[in-house]
Amino acid sequence: MAVVNPRVLFNSYPQGYPVPGETTIYDTTQKIDLDTTSLNGGVLIKVLALSVDPYQRGRMRPPTVQSYSAPFTIGSPLENAGVGLVLRSENSEIKQGDHVYGMLEYQAYIVRTNVSGLTVLENKEGLPWSTYLGMAGMPGQTAYVGWKLFSKAKKGETVFVSTAGGPVGSAVVQIAKSQGLKVIASAGSDEKVAFAKELGADVAFNYKTKNTKTALEELGHGIDIYWDNVGSCETLDIALNALNDFGRVINCGGISGYNAAEQYGIKNTMQIISKRLSLNGFIVSDHPDLIQEFYKVFPQKVASGEIKHREHVYSGLEQAGQAILDVQKGDNKAKAVIVVSNA
Repeated sequence: MAVVNPRVLFNSYPQGYPVPGETTIYDTTQKIDLDTTSLNGGVLIKVLALSVDPYQRGRMRPPTVQSYSAPFTIGSPLENAGVGLVLRSENSEIKQGDHVYGMLEYQAYIVRTNVSGLTVLENKEGLPWSTYLGMAGMPGQTAYVGWKLFSKAKKGETVFVSTAGGPVGSAVVQIAKSQGLKVIASAGSDEKVAFAKELGADVAFNYKTKNTKTALEELGHGIDIYWDNVGSCETLDIALNALNDFGRVINCGGISGYNAAEQYGIKNTMQIISKRLSLNGFIVSDHPDLIQEFYKVFPQKVASGEIKHREHVYSGLEQAGQAILDVQKGDNKAKAVIVVSNA
């Protein structure tokens, strides 16, 4: 018997922020027979949860514009990290009843003939499946990998973390505190500031109501590491001035410029030379060895409560457009997750 297979399609290239119902559309015209649809040696997946992340805005571009991630295709479903339940399988490596993690289309059911990008989740810790899209997934991996590769952290040093209330920033706050660093955290709402303080941040402030330059000057001793979640904006300029000699900048995102008509021009680049600073940008998927290491240690810490996290849950694919817009504007309260099905 055929059932409706709801999808979220990429509909048009946005100018500025993506608009629900224009940039993306919720579509219910497709049907699928769960019992008889051909698998061609692959698997049939019921999508349980999908991640919403800032970088997706960069994929909403024409194919002629080059970037590190492939562009979305007009008329096709969006995709991102997701968790699904295998309903049927013709593949020896993945069996019916397995839960899998990988890049999944924004739709209720998926036939995947090439399973090379799917990972079977054992979930020995008994975490909610959506956790593997946040603190036990790519955002947590980003914090773990970037910090290990580039922080060169020493106990007693000071790190400034932007977007500290988000999934990556909140992980960095906790990793840094566990290693004995002083943590300065900025976030875009009082609620997120309170969360950063709950995680152990020594100083946390709302950058919308308190000037970042003033907040860092009040420290009186500069910073040693700047974890940059927002990209080339005034915050980076301020951080370059605040960094001590031999300071480190770790950049993993650029949401400040994703929806901007014009990019901010960094002014304080001379500080990189005079202070002998190190600036490092990275893509977490370039480091599969460290991702495997992450899975051995981090989910257990999340399950035990040693690493805290929060989620902002959007129920149903029909909420995807709003979830994407909220993440771009910073209106989500925590890690944004679309729960497609609880089964």
